[in-house]
Amino acid sequence: MRNRNLNALKDQPYKEQLLKGHCRAVGVPLYCEIEPDRNPLRVDHVWLMIDAGLQHPLKLAINTLSIRNRDAGFDSRIRVGVYREIFTALPKTGLYPHPGLDYLLIESSHNVFFEHYEQHSLENLLVEKIRDAILIEVWGELYARRSIGVHQIHCRRASCAVPLDPQGEDGALKFYYAHDNLSETFLFKFCGQP
Repeated sequence: MRNRNLNALKDQPYKEQLLKGHCRAVGVPLYCEIEPDRNPLRVDHVWLMIDAGLQHPLKLAINTLSIRNRDAGFDSRIRVGVYREIFTALPKTGLYPHPGLDYLLIESSHNVFFEHYEQHSLENLLVEKIRDAILIEVWGELYARRSIGVHQIHCRRASCAVPLDPQGEDGALKFYYAHDNLSETFLFKFCGQP
């Protein structure tokens, strides 16, 4: 974790495990926005605030573009895979330690088709899904800067521009909807990731 200013975690039962970085969070969506920046070339996230039962809302940073791939001359688009399930009960809100997901295991047990998204199309899709959701579940890496949040909500395997190849540390985003007890899990990949 980059910053140890973790006052919002002081009463968390899993604080020591959370400091190691990877987590799972469940919360009620509060609001979302496209990342504000004076330079439009630096905008690459949708920010989603959720109420996970902490002292302050938790900020989720969801990539809508790969600046690193773009700047290295590769395809900057995000590939998104979605699988749907019917839920029988909603998970309990909170912030929990989690080792990370493995997209290879998920893809071997679900029929996931990945589609390329241009940045604005992905921003619009995410905003629409967030507005429809009654609950959000996320897997990623905990961070603390001005606020506490979760980022790295995507595949962590090597990409065209990033040679590091951690396995089993992937992140994802799950939307729960009131209608038909439907949930959708979104998987995110960058150029060159398997």
